[in-house]
Amino acid sequence: MDMTRSKLRITVIVAPDSFKGSLSSIEAAGAIKEGILAAAARHNTDVCVKTVPMADGGEGTVDAILASVGGRRISRKVMDPLGRPVEAFFGLLADGDRTAVIELAAASGLNLINPEERNPLLTTTYGTGELIRAALDEGSRKIIIGIGGSATNDGGAGMAQALGVRLLDSEGQEIRLGGGALSSLAKIDLAGLDPRIKLAEIIVASDVRNVLCGPNGAAAVYGPQKGASPEMVVALDHNLHLFADIVERDLGLGIADLPGAGAAGGAGAGLVALLGAKLQSGIDTVMNLAHFDEMLQNGDLLITGEGATDFQTAFGKVPYGLAQAAKPYGVPVFCISGSLGKDYQSLYDKGITAFFSTINRPMMLEEAMWDASSLLSAAAENAFGAFLAFGLREKFRSLNNIMR
Repeated sequence: MDMTRSKLRITVIVAPDSFKGSLSSIEAAGAIKEGILAAAARHNTDVCVKTVPMADGGEGTVDAILASVGGRRISRKVMDPLGRPVEAFFGLLADGDRTAVIELAAASGLNLINPEERNPLLTTTYGTGELIRAALDEGSRKIIIGIGGSATNDGGAGMAQALGVRLLDSEGQEIRLGGGALSSLAKIDLAGLDPRIKLAEIIVASDVRNVLCGPNGAAAVYGPQKGASPEMVVALDHNLHLFADIVERDLGLGIADLPGAGAAGGAGAGLVALLGAKLQSGIDTVMNLAHFDEMLQNGDLLITGEGATDFQTAFGKVPYGLAQAAKPYGVPVFCISGSLGKDYQSLYDKGITAFFSTINRPMMLEEAMWDASSLLSAAAENAFGAFLAFGLREKFRSLNNIMR
């Protein structure tokens, strides 16, 4: 059969994560689409490309969701991790619930402070609490908080304090801000909590499953990248143990062993215990908002990607989440990455059909990052061209029709 003469229309869903340091998920989706269209033109193929920029709760989540779902970006001046004013933002979706989407990194992110300023004994999530309050002021009754990329290890204490929760020492005085201040915590008083919180649904979007304390906890695993010395890690972990004990005593909630509680320096725990939030997979949250299942019902190929793919991708990152969603529909999944690292092959068993790297010749990392867009387009053209040339569209269309 002459595949170049076929006029079968192929529907390709393009849903990449960001390529950190190079491309946002929106830019990556555009580059992949460009490559697909080039391959389709060469093969005289009618193609429908649906771009759905993705994120898993980290930086870029707000813009990715706004691009996929629609809405507007709202700016507010709040407190940065070290208590200085910073221009932050959140998204307000165009839905009946006036859903707000907040990135913890926008106000409390590691990207907001210089490397020499990193000190999780001092950094606070207070500014993120101010963004939550601003979202409530806009009438939001559903708030989605992506908590990747934090500079903090305060258990979400600052966030709660910004919303009226009183965290008191043994003398009844409000404790200071920062992860180190939790050492003086003696009592939690929720009486002053903004009453609108109880009327809102709060969802924490994260791909981190770490517990709050111990060797797999917030301080031990993520503290060093936030500037914590080994001595600081011990102190921060002790403080989170104390925080968990007082939460259990005063609020009757066990958070120490809750999967995901250790996300963002324990902000996952604080959001659950102090604000009544629910923990949810970041990629699942974004897919639900974008009605991704409906797209998969009529999709012939899904192309995703990220900056680096390795065994850690299976811990809930974007390509893994999309592959799991595509399985029931029999849609093949191609993953295009800047680099393919250790044990990426394990993801074949997770539903990814084929892997491609953007690196098409020997080059320095700087060149690969600088030229990321054109390299990604070329890789997408190669991947989709192979899909067409070998008649895979016919095979998968037939399989999809059977499964549907």
